[in-house]
Amino acid sequence: MAAACGPEKTKEDAGAKPSQPTSSASASASASASASASGSTRTEEPPATPTATARTGKPSAVSTGERPSPRTKEGAIRRYEQYLHALGHEDIDTVCDVAGPAAKRAEDQGFGPCTSTYTAVFQMMSPAQKKALQTATVDPQRVAVRTPGKIEMPVEAVRSSATFSESDLGSYTLEYLRNDWYITD
Repeated sequence: MAAACGPEKTKEDAGAKPSQPTSSASASASASASASASGSTRTEEPPATPTATARTGKPSAVSTGERPSPRTKEGAIRRYEQYLHALGHEDIDTVCDVAGPAAKRAEDQGFGPCTSTYTAVFQMMSPAQKKALQTATVDPQRVAVRTPGKIEMPVEAVRSSATFSESDLGSYTLEYLRNDWYITD
C-alpha cells in the first residue's frame, strides 16, 4: 500500500533541494532585525505551508540536516528505519524524501504525487500500526545485500509491536544514490 506514490520533483531536482530552513531563518533574522530597529515586538508569522514539525510535532530528517547514511548494510537499515518511523509519525517530508525514486516511478505510471498518495496511505493505517512503526526496527539477519549499493528489505525484517504483511507494508529495495539510501522499488 505504501509504494503507490510519486514525488513532486524529478530525480535531478530531489538531489538539489532548496534550502527552505535557511530562507526561513533569513526571513526570521530579517524580521527580528527589523523589529529591533523599529523598537516593536512583532512576532513572526507562521509559514504559509506547514512544516513537518507543524504537521507531525516532530521535525523531519530532511529539515534537521541529518547526515547521509553510509554506503553499508547498517546505513541502509538506518535509513529504512527512518522511513518506517516517518510513516508512523505521518512525516510526509521524510517519507517522500526516502521513497523519492520509487514514488517518481509510481507517479509516472499514473499514481498521484507522493504527498497526496502517502496522505491516503496514512489514512489507511490503523492507529496501532502507526504507533508500532514509530519505534520499529529492522532485523539485520533478514536483510539481503544484493550488491554494495542495493539492499532488499523484506517485510519480515520489520520488528514492531504490530505484524505487517506484503499487502499493508510491503518489501522494499533500497539503492545508494546521490550519497544516501533511497527506496527504488
